Amino acid sequence: MAKAKFERNKPHCNVGTIGHVDHGKTTLTAALTKVSADRGWTATSIAYD
Repeated sequence: MAKAKFERNKPHCNVGTIGHVDHGKTTLTAALTKVSADRGWTATSIAYD
């Protein structure tokens, strides 16, 4: 059976991070998530503590 076509009806952005351990990838992701939530681009902010 063929799969149903996936409909993208929400804005989305994929961000990939690469780098060495302890060079701030998680901090950068947390900052991007917080700013996007504060500006209303996403529903919630996720804490990465």
